[in-house]
Amino acid sequence: MPPREGTYGLLAEFDTPSDLVRAARQAYQDGWRRMDCYTPYPVEEAAEAIGFHRNRVPLVTLIGGLMGLCAMFALETWISVIAYPLNIAGRPLYSWPAFIVPAYEWTILWAGLSAAFGMVALNHMPALYHPLFNAPNFRNGATTDKFFLCLEALDPKFNLLESRKYLETLEPVSVVEVEY
Repeated sequence: MPPREGTYGLLAEFDTPSDLVRAARQAYQDGWRRMDCYTPYPVEEAAEAIGFHRNRVPLVTLIGGLMGLCAMFALETWISVIAYPLNIAGRPLYSWPAFIVPAYEWTILWAGLSAAFGMVALNHMPALYHPLFNAPNFRNGATTDKFFLCLEALDPKFNLLESRKYLETLEPVSVVEVEY
């Protein structure tokens, strides 16, 4: 996505993960929905606090596995019945029990590849640029010892002045406006 002009959001910096989780819970309770937390290590409580529930990778994996299963059964049916029909020992041309093991292997292969590529695609990777990289102390702080809560400008409640006042009531170390 090309960078746009304007404000991306407001970034609040916190010193501890408990302060971040407390602020994120409060913001979610007050109706904010377009926000995200940035931490140097996983903080499960932060994801729960901002209402993060969606994970589409299992669905992508299931669909990929089913596609692999169907593709192998279709391939083996085509080979055995249409392309190279061989009558061996009076067995039927379509003998599905013989197709189970290769179809199982393709199911695992396609599910694994779908999970890997689906995760990369759903995470919008590779992301070489993000507006938060412009914020002072974010690039070093988010990877070492600081915790950030970003209220995005796409949220219907976002108003630059009122949002800044709201974030300051959550007692952050600092609040910075982030531009595209």
